[in-house]
Amino acid sequence: MKKIRLRVNGIRRELIVAPETVLLDVLREDLRLTGAKQSCDRKGQCGACTVVVNRQAVRSCRVRVADLEGADIVTVEGLGTPENPHLIQEAFVLSGAIQCGFCTPGMIMAAKALLDANPDPTPAEIKQALRRNLCRCTGYKKIIEAVQLSGRFLRGETTPQAVRPTAVQGIMGVSHPRPSAMAKACGAAYFTADYAVKGALELAVLRSAIPHARIVSIDTSQAEKMPGVAGVMTAADIKGTNILKYLVADRPVLCKDTVRYIGDPILAVAADTREHAAAALEKVQVELDPLPTLSGPGAALDAAAPRLHADIPNLCFDQPQIKGDAQKALQDSAAVVSARFRTQINHQAPLEPEATIAYWEQDETGGDDQLVIIGRSINIHYHLGMLQSALGWENMRYIEAFSGGQFGIKIDVISEGIAGAAAIHFKRPIRYIPSIAESMLMTSKRHAFDMQVKLAADAQGRLTAYCNDLVVDNGAYHSIGHVVVHRALLMLSGSYHIPNVAARGRLVYTNNPWGSAARGAGPPQVNFALECAMEMLAEKLGVDPFDFRLQNSLRPGQSKSTGRVVQEWPFPELMEALRPQYRRAVKEAAAGRSGRIKRGVGLGTGAFGIGGPGDTAVAAVELDPDGGLSVYAAAADPGEGNDSMLTQLTAECMAIPLDRVRLHTRDTGNTAASGPAAGSRVTYMIGSALLNALEQLKAAMQATGAKTSSELEAAGRPKRYIGRKKNEDAGPLDPQTGQGPSFESQVHAVQMVELEVDTESGKVKVLKMTTAVDAGPVINPLNLTGQLEGGMDMGVGFALREEYVAGRTRDWVTFKFPTIRDSFDMEIILRETPRPRGPLGATGVGEMCLVPTAPAVINAIHNAVGVWICELPATPDKIKAALAAA
Repeated sequence: MKKIRLRVNGIRRELIVAPETVLLDVLREDLRLTGAKQSCDRKGQCGACTVVVNRQAVRSCRVRVADLEGADIVTVEGLGTPENPHLIQEAFVLSGAIQCGFCTPGMIMAAKALLDANPDPTPAEIKQALRRNLCRCTGYKKIIEAVQLSGRFLRGETTPQAVRPTAVQGIMGVSHPRPSAMAKACGAAYFTADYAVKGALELAVLRSAIPHARIVSIDTSQAEKMPGVAGVMTAADIKGTNILKYLVADRPVLCKDTVRYIGDPILAVAADTREHAAAALEKVQVELDPLPTLSGPGAALDAAAPRLHADIPNLCFDQPQIKGDAQKALQDSAAVVSARFRTQINHQAPLEPEATIAYWEQDETGGDDQLVIIGRSINIHYHLGMLQSALGWENMRYIEAFSGGQFGIKIDVISEGIAGAAAIHFKRPIRYIPSIAESMLMTSKRHAFDMQVKLAADAQGRLTAYCNDLVVDNGAYHSIGHVVVHRALLMLSGSYHIPNVAARGRLVYTNNPWGSAARGAGPPQVNFALECAMEMLAEKLGVDPFDFRLQNSLRPGQSKSTGRVVQEWPFPELMEALRPQYRRAVKEAAAGRSGRIKRGVGLGTGAFGIGGPGDTAVAAVELDPDGGLSVYAAAADPGEGNDSMLTQLTAECMAIPLDRVRLHTRDTGNTAASGPAAGSRVTYMIGSALLNALEQLKAAMQATGAKTSSELEAAGRPKRYIGRKKNEDAGPLDPQTGQGPSFESQVHAVQMVELEVDTESGKVKVLKMTTAVDAGPVINPLNLTGQLEGGMDMGVGFALREEYVAGRTRDWVTFKFPTIRDSFDMEIILRETPRPRGPLGATGVGEMCLVPTAPAVINAIHNAVGVWICELPATPDKIKAALAAA
């Protein structure tokens, strides 16, 4: 041990530390300065733990406290508070650089060190200074802009007051700061691992290292003797069904007799510290008898393949889609292209590990104590029901903490089941804070698609037929698997009018990681195939791919592949808005094809449905004693900006200041079930339900003249009103034809990628991406463009780099997480066609931004060097192989 004297945020500290103690632990555990986060398992890969030490940005997970004698340390909390923020914190808020906020404190502290040394950095210097700081939400563009604005503030060129929107500018269509942004900028927003729970046990979980095996025996005797161990929990100790049923009852909290993928949980050790729990886990003896591995859909569909689940066929969902006569149309067409397209298993890659807290609140009436779960859910009421059944405990509550991104991954219960079960079994509060490596093992993934495609057109260039035989690797458990296939078919025809369609979607159990929601959830995969096939067909016809897409746009009065006739389709206008940029890019690319580096331009389009058949939502509003308004809606906000949407809609409708709106969205105890924060549905569905409630309240206030809750109740009216939104259509697609109801609303996008391909190394450098979007009237421009920019960055990663390989992908380096050095120029073109059933005409946008990206990248690669990469990701090795073959 060693005694160290240092200064933290201006306060002298004397600490006695072990030689291996790192600064991050002292800050978070001893000083309770939780603004610095941990994501990368202390490998120095993420930068979320960045603080300033002696005026230098350091990663506190890598710095030993024993080496910091006399050091001057500043954390984000010491920089400023929500009540008195630093100019850099103001700049990040006002630039829209804060979405989920998990990476924000580290970004701000890295910016602080840079600006102290260089008050007017160039974009290149900003990228160099922040090269070790990762962000999954923003695409880095607004972070660079925030650092630039910080410099302008610090140099006295402008002020936050001059930049901040005012009430005179109005409510709608104005980038008012997110209600949660300043707390995140100052490290005052609590994420799950930030909660300290006195007396809590820490968990370590044993997970299978092989994809399929029978559990022969478990010996925990030596583990139970280890220091600090409270005990070991297996499936036999769980009181409920032990099954986390989302749609199909197949996924256990802890495996009882069989493991089905690498990462399946077998048991949990509870101890007084994480270190003691991990040490005890090493002493557990588990004997596994390997079973045949269903490595992919091909193996699983073999006639001799064993069933992964005894009571469910490996082919667990099969849905055709038939419109017209595609086979005859193919025969009669002037041009047909066919190709096989494959997408990879991919991790959604939120920076925050899958942490859960479970603790007990005493029941004052003498009943069972209430088990409270704090986690990262985007569907708190549904997840509460899943947990109650799986764990056998009724008196429960779920609280959504601030969440470090999720991108669909939290459609499922993940770590909450084990933490809740342990709290019940040990009758103690529980902290389950897994590493990022374990989080990767334990979570769902984006489904891999394998698609055999044919696309045809007549001699005039009009599409005639489309065939897509798509096989989806569902992994070991069902989750929302058939919903993903269903969504893929609902949006199969993309932006286009295709009179004849023959498709089949098959979902197959395998021993791969289980697939579930991932940004877009089905449409990004099928749209990759369609948009590349469109490019191939345009080339075969000898027509410009831009004009070919425009010519084949769906029009009002025509039907999608589901047979649903659309009443509006503002896609052609969006294409025309992009045309000048397209002409410029094509001209510049043509001049950049000499030598080793070849330049290309690629297009991708998409029409993303929002508000599916039968979707419903509910929201409540309550007039407060001071005349303000409280909004109660289970609308999770892991970074999209739903807090802004609810606040601005309320202020606009009721003509009150933004600060008079109070949101209650994170607790099952005071909200009603409104469905998941998924499918880009929150603005359209919950926003519409909110407006319905507000109109009721407004009518009551106008009828009575009341301005406060007491006045309204004195007039004989309630102070609380419940609003609802229910979509006009309901029911599934026809099981034989795939025809039927579809979405109430669509968001449209066209993306254009400009890139360079190094023909010797196969490396691709994206230079610029332009996105044209029509999502209806914009509520908050910075929030909308932030979603689009983050989606572009994520889509490029999906297209070029990212792939999850079970057992090998274990951190952000092996995942190939995009860094600020991978960032590229972005431009956004907005159109605002009102949607007739959307809240004030608006609809959602969070997932559309990813749907056209991968095909736009692949089409640009083809435009540059003439080869097709039909299997994602388009790595340098694949490009080099294709060039060699050509």
